[in-house]
Amino acid sequence: MPRLVLLFALFFSLSPLSSQTFYNNPLVHTYSIVAIDTATGEIGAAVQSHWFSVGSIVIWAESGVGAVATQSLVNTSFGPRGLALMKQGISPAAAGKLMLDEDEGRGYRQLALIDTEGNTFAHTGKDCIPAAGHVNRKNYSIQANLMLKNTVWGAMEKAFLETEGPLAERMVAAMVAAEEEGGDIRGKQSAALLVVRGETTGNIWEDRLIDLRIEDHSEPVKEMQRLLKVHRAYGHMNAGDVAIEHSDVDGALREYGAAQEMFPDNLEMQYWTAVSLANAKRLDEAIPMFKKIFKKDNNWKILTPRLIDNNLLNVSKDELDKILN
Repeated sequence: MPRLVLLFALFFSLSPLSSQTFYNNPLVHTYSIVAIDTATGEIGAAVQSHWFSVGSIVIWAESGVGAVATQSLVNTSFGPRGLALMKQGISPAAAGKLMLDEDEGRGYRQLALIDTEGNTFAHTGKDCIPAAGHVNRKNYSIQANLMLKNTVWGAMEKAFLETEGPLAERMVAAMVAAEEEGGDIRGKQSAALLVVRGETTGNIWEDRLIDLRIEDHSEPVKEMQRLLKVHRAYGHMNAGDVAIEHSDVDGALREYGAAQEMFPDNLEMQYWTAVSLANAKRLDEAIPMFKKIFKKDNNWKILTPRLIDNNLLNVSKDELDKILN
């Protein structure tokens, strides 16, 4: 009998769960963290697993409500149900107990909930594969199963508490620590990071501050570190665009410049900095930048005249000729 078939046969012979229950509950053994930032009120969750697209299954968060991580042999419904219960004013502990009491597969589940007040609940079922455990504190909960060592969640806690900066960076630091401690015994594949506002604006597109996923990657946590940095840089780019809309050239230069400092080789960041310099009539600085960009990618040169009619580039015909020629 092939090894994988034998493993499944053993699982079904030992498990009280039906085959239908098994297929409805992915085997997302993993480590995760749910937390709030007591200074900003931001609520977040982060996860890594040797499983495809872990972010679509394990972590859930809603502004003004809280966050949930549901893992091991996952009961995916715990995500939306946990948020709905907390939204009704039910505590994380009561919500978690209610869902687990109704779940025949509770022994295989790992679950964590946190609300906007930093109240937490965590559960590691008795049938979760070792090493499995959690650390459940005020303002954060960390949980892991199928780890190489039982020191993973402790290392995550230490890194989270000792790292300074925004909530997202602190949660990613916890994931880095998990990897350095040995991480998932099977290896690594996907990761996700989700941060929402502590208080809702009423607009979901404004409430969700960070939503990053690595679906299938040889180094998902390292890739998450890189993407978070890209996210921060493009936050500056977005702020620069808003400044342009309000004809705030100095503000645009400041924001585009901040982004460019983070990624000096990014042509788009260089380009909009050059555009802002031209709009500020600092052509002696803008033109060399344009020339360098056009040499690397001529499409930026083709784009430039198209910015005139919509007033994104405010230069005369002679000045445009100097930029292009």
